[in-house]
Amino acid sequence: MPFTIDPMIGGLQTVLDLRLQQHALTASNIANADTPGYHAKVIDFRTILSDAMGGKSQLARTEPGHFGAGGADLAHPPILELAPPPWALDDNSVVPERETARLQSNALLYQAVTEGLDKKLAMLKFASSDGRV
Repeated sequence: MPFTIDPMIGGLQTVLDLRLQQHALTASNIANADTPGYHAKVIDFRTILSDAMGGKSQLARTEPGHFGAGGADLAHPPILELAPPPWALDDNSVVPERETARLQSNALLYQAVTEGLDKKLAMLKFASSDGRV
């Protein structure tokens, strides 16, 4: 995560990056809907949120000999492979309706975070201009 004046901006940037990665995974899932044996993939946001809420640190390892400090590696988020439904004869776990719904949901969440980031940047701009618009 790049240096920012406000840690919230860096956090929102990370969320946007994760949502972008989820979008690519979902698009790949839809593209492979007819590929026998393909298992749909999703980012495990529940684990990421659980780690964040548990207070695990996100310290960077600056030397190869250092121990990890815990927390999720958000550059390589945990990805789940979904099991195929019982009716899938070709072992493919892509359900097009579920993937379309995930794509829509992810787009809405991406938009919400973008709006939050816009508001945060507007507040910083207001503060840096000493209250002059």
